[in-house]
Amino acid sequence: MKPRYRWYVAAVMFAFLLLHQADKLLIGPLTTNIMEDFQINEAQMGAVSSLAIIVSSVLYPLWGYLYDRFARSKLLALASLIWGGTTWLNALAPTYGAFMVTRSSTGIDDSSYPGLYSLLSDYFGPRLRGKVYGVMQMSGPLGFMLGTILATALGGELGWRRVFYLTGGLGVILAVVIFTTVREVPRGSAEPEFQGVEGLEQYRINWETARGLLKNRTLLLLMAQGFFGVFPWNVLIFWFFRYLETERNYTSSQALSAMMVAIITLSAGYFLGGYAGDRMFKRTPRGRPLVGAVGVILGAVFLYATINVPVENRLLFAVLLGLTGITMSVASPNVIATVHDTTVPEARSTARSFQKLVEDGGAAAAPFLAGLIAVRYSLETAILVICISTWVVCAVLFLVTAAIVPQDIERLHETMNRRLKEIRDHA
Repeated sequence: MKPRYRWYVAAVMFAFLLLHQADKLLIGPLTTNIMEDFQINEAQMGAVSSLAIIVSSVLYPLWGYLYDRFARSKLLALASLIWGGTTWLNALAPTYGAFMVTRSSTGIDDSSYPGLYSLLSDYFGPRLRGKVYGVMQMSGPLGFMLGTILATALGGELGWRRVFYLTGGLGVILAVVIFTTVREVPRGSAEPEFQGVEGLEQYRINWETARGLLKNRTLLLLMAQGFFGVFPWNVLIFWFFRYLETERNYTSSQALSAMMVAIITLSAGYFLGGYAGDRMFKRTPRGRPLVGAVGVILGAVFLYATINVPVENRLLFAVLLGLTGITMSVASPNVIATVHDTTVPEARSTARSFQKLVEDGGAAAAPFLAGLIAVRYSLETAILVICISTWVVCAVLFLVTAAIVPQDIERLHETMNRRLKEIRDHA
């Protein structure tokens, strides 16, 4: 495989993630227009988003299993086509009931990401994965920015339906690009043991392999970390804008500017975290979870300092908010890379899907729990208590992971060496 081609594949995957995230998050800035069109209230609009999340969560295991059984590149093309088709159907919905059903269907492709990371794991070896995954995850905050820009620039002039036609069309175009230009590669071909090996067998998941994931202690610890790790994200995404307006006296435009600072620094943190994780991984197999532990600890420290800045000192608040954004995203690419460092190639999509399913449980609980605390105390208290307490738990889980991950990495290498011997014996 030519090095230039694998970077082309990475670029296509980044475009898929960026535009898909923009399409997925576009509904937020267009919410008011949609509510006015259908004459619905906040509860009805909230139900629309919740149903899409439920559909996505339920389908994670199915997507993961399919990716580990069949060609990931073709399934990604299918996911992109589903994205385009369901977004178009959503734009055509004539009534609120139809809008709810079609919007729920957009959740089908929202759980398709594990296969993308699994495919990239066979284009890029362990020493590069952290950086590559970090770049991929930059698509989240950048996609939010792109969606906001599209909604602001085009929503009023074209209407929300035409904006959906546009982003749905991009999904169809990307489906064609992925289907025709992205090649499938054998699972495990980027592992050190298989470098330069010809005729590599295409391993596929079976039920025994899937059950074996439950014996992977690193994966189980990272699943537990993921459940708690999404609490701060969802609390801040859901409540921080309101916190700025009601408790720090920001106007809507000032709050949006502050959020843009956080989004930009979040993007930088993903890449820096992946880069640091790769550097540490070269020194020790414990490197990635150690970087994750440092990231969440610093995130807690900087968030505490940020929240306690006097209301009138907005410059210092913005600087510390930026540092919080950088540090809180450091762990994420290292989590995905560590899952792939310890899981056989034909089970990586399934492993990541199970992890995402567990994370969605935390994502669903976080905004409600923060709301309960805010009613009794304040949003400031809710944000600090939930974010700092869960980051402390995450730090402990990362440190425990660091203690045991070398054994699981060595177990994977033993499996790869055994397969290499089998290939040579049959040659």
